[in-house]
Amino acid sequence: MPVSLTVLTATSRVTVFPLEGLSVAYTTRSSDVRGLGDIGIVTVVGEQTDGEELWRLARDLGGRTLGADQARWILTQASRARVVTSYTDLRNAAWTAHIRRRFELNALFANHQVLMTGRITLPGKH
Repeated sequence: MPVSLTVLTATSRVTVFPLEGLSVAYTTRSSDVRGLGDIGIVTVVGEQTDGEELWRLARDLGGRTLGADQARWILTQASRARVVTSYTDLRNAAWTAHIRRRFELNALFANHQVLMTGRITLPGKH
């Protein structure tokens, strides 16, 4: 379910990739000092979005109706994009994410326990 807006800022590796007409960005955060990257942040690049498009794509394209299945579909698209070298991989990007949804998975998936979605602003990307 959508939550109130949370704003995160950081400098980290961000992978930007196309997904059904959207420009999507994927990065990670860690929930503790171990730096495991157990929080996946998958966001739509742009000012006119709230990230709910990702959940609709998971439902409409992925055929997923349950929240956990939708979250896994979103993380799969992001993980897949990261291993394909033809997409934009910003190694040390400063970013600001406006998180609208946080979903806790019941088990680790693609090395993530939590998925956060929303929109992101990146330098030079609109």
